[in-house]
Amino acid sequence: MQLDLQQLSKRYNKTSYGIKDLSMTIENGILGLLGPNGAGKSTLLKILATVSKPSEGILLLNKNNILADPNYMRKQVGFLPQDFGVYPNLNAFEFLQYIAALKGLGGKDLKPRITQLLDGLNLLGVAKNPMSSYSGGMKQRVGIAQALLNNPKIIIFDEPTVGLDPEERMRFRNLIADLANDCIVILSSHIVSDIDAIADQVAIMKKGQLIAYGNQEKLIEKVKHKVFEIDLTKEALSSFKSQHLVLRTTRKEKALCVRYLSDHPLPNSLQKKAHLEDAYVYLTNTHQDI
Repeated sequence: MQLDLQQLSKRYNKTSYGIKDLSMTIENGILGLLGPNGAGKSTLLKILATVSKPSEGILLLNKNNILADPNYMRKQVGFLPQDFGVYPNLNAFEFLQYIAALKGLGGKDLKPRITQLLDGLNLLGVAKNPMSSYSGGMKQRVGIAQALLNNPKIIIFDEPTVGLDPEERMRFRNLIADLANDCIVILSSHIVSDIDAIADQVAIMKKGQLIAYGNQEKLIEKVKHKVFEIDLTKEALSSFKSQHLVLRTTRKEKALCVRYLSDHPLPNSLQKKAHLEDAYVYLTNTHQDI
């Protein structure tokens, strides 16, 4: 599978863009999509899922023009939007049967497929309970299940781990890793550790623009030898922040351990191994908007 995005833009008026001149090629595997609020991640995912149309640009799946023939994509896509909702009076099994009907799915394999998904997402035990009794995390898992009903070749998740506890997030990551061998999985999240754990490629967006794209090693290379830690007093932190890009602070018994980025570290700083989160903070803070 190959998805080609060529100069995609979503313009709301003459000066306001959801995304602008965005180009990349996505192939089988897991693409992690990162960016601060308002970066355009949800706008992009809705275009890829054919829920929204771009104002300009070209979108190809296996060289087929999706803007001219959106049904070619729709037959192969599974989508979990950020604002996914359920029918509270239905139980999970009934709801997934309803979504399957909307997608034109049926036959003798449907019930085993629903059972398999509910089991994989740890929902089988409550599958016959009305969804009004479900927690937010349980409803989110139902949303994940509906996105996977049709065995899609393009799977798009917008903030799928919202409301999931750590064990549920781990279960989700394992499920997605198993699916990614022969399909494209696009996963948007504000939780960098979710992307760090499973993404083959990472795209970083800011204010509608793609500011970085590549494998994790390529992005982390941008902050290699720039990550340091130093112990500071609480009183010294404010002045320090005005001169350095602080990544994280951790409380110690008598000081604060400050992780920061710098080309010119202070004396007594210890150099640390760079991670994806360090690269993400660096790129989103140093990118100059066009």
